[in-house]
Amino acid sequence: MAWHAVAREDELGVGQMKRVAPAGNPLLLVHAEGGHYCVDELCSHEDYSLWFGCVKGRSIKCSLHGSYFDLASGKPLNEPADCPIRTYNTKVENGQVWVEAG
Repeated sequence: MAWHAVAREDELGVGQMKRVAPAGNPLLLVHAEGGHYCVDELCSHEDYSLWFGCVKGRSIKCSLHGSYFDLASGKPLNEPADCPIRTYNTKVENGQVWVEAG
């Protein structure tokens, strides 16, 4: 795994998302309560982009069926999703948001 700069630290306001693809992997960078998080772009329940959902606190909602996922752990918080989404380490350094992926 390698670290990739994916956004400026001030690029996203709280509640905003950005599609990123470090090392060719389609991921979602999310600025939520508590900082920056990075998760797989697709919902684990059905291959539907979480980009179309919304951020609430430290969770993201899949707009297809309404499942919420914890952004820190990836765990589903309600049905119908029952499998977690993958999460990726993030850090902020020198004004950039970095994601560990590869």
